[in-house]
Amino acid sequence: MTDVLIIGGGLAGLVSSIELAHRGFMVVVVERKIYPFHRVCGEYVSNEVRPYLEKLGLKIADLGVKEIQRFQFTSPSGRALETDLDLGGFGISRYALDFALFELAKKAGVEFVMGETVENVEYTEEECRATTTNHLRLSARIVLGTFGKNSRMDKSLDRDFTHKKSSYVGVKYHIRTQFPQDLIALHNFQDGYCGISAIEEDKYCLCYLTTRNNVRKHGSIANMEQAVLWKNPHLKRLFNESEFLYERPEVINEFSFEPKQLVENHILMVGDAAGLITPLCGNGMAMAIHGGKIAAELTARFLNGSISRRELENRYKKAWKRQFSTRLWIGRNVQRLFGDAWLSEAALSFFGLSTPLLRFVIKSTHGKTIT
Repeated sequence: MTDVLIIGGGLAGLVSSIELAHRGFMVVVVERKIYPFHRVCGEYVSNEVRPYLEKLGLKIADLGVKEIQRFQFTSPSGRALETDLDLGGFGISRYALDFALFELAKKAGVEFVMGETVENVEYTEEECRATTTNHLRLSARIVLGTFGKNSRMDKSLDRDFTHKKSSYVGVKYHIRTQFPQDLIALHNFQDGYCGISAIEEDKYCLCYLTTRNNVRKHGSIANMEQAVLWKNPHLKRLFNESEFLYERPEVINEFSFEPKQLVENHILMVGDAAGLITPLCGNGMAMAIHGGKIAAELTARFLNGSISRRELENRYKKAWKRQFSTRLWIGRNVQRLFGDAWLSEAALSFFGLSTPLLRFVIKSTHGKTIT
């Protein structure tokens, strides 16, 4: 029996575990992998959450992060548009960031159960009971669902969005190449877009989103990259002139950008489990961190007896929607401009006529600085 059970040890889960442990609560995190490990992710963090991470005790400067201040996007033909980022951000791999937060959480007293996957959660008046695939049983006063984009728990809970087929595929590489370290670029291609930005140790994250149909049509990821991505000259250069550091790419399938319920079976959904912002907005990591903070603060009030479970769930829904619903809506609609070659060219021309409009869209998918 513990105070809080957190299912998933990504950014949202790690941040909320640290916050709750600092407040004196017993916290158990279940993670199906063993730290450190790679995740499919753009690996850019908006500075809006930097003061908060440092307040938790994370020494960001010691992680070798790269400071990013400029944004560029290109159309499939290679035409480019560039602007400054108001807040800016930093580049850091999930391999390094998650591991640093994991070490910080352990130091705070968080208990980890690794190599296990929660497949079922039952709720009673007094507690929540979870069972893993290896028949480990865990009980807690409250459960946070921080299990990411695509999890067995989504199907176990019969969440609405799981009934809609998702066609998306995410692919990530780490590379070494010649590219400005203060720039994050988004290169468009037919049925997708690819981001590149600097991370620690003079490496770069190269991560793209496309569709299953795009991969099926060409038979493999490698064939699809040559036939589709390389039509954008910026991507062709990156793929041909870079040193690829993975033997094979990290890949994730069938994740959804559909709206999601924020509370399921009394489990507070946090991070990507609550709602996934389109990668072109480049703000998923900051949202997961901010969401973890919101969930932890309200959970602490429930555990202290200040609010009831019903009040906790209602307040969490309101707080989450107030912070993130507009960002996700804008992200879903802006993404529609970049799945088609003609629309991508038109969008670049349109934003090129008004740089303030482009900066407004970027600002609308980011939040204010939190501490």
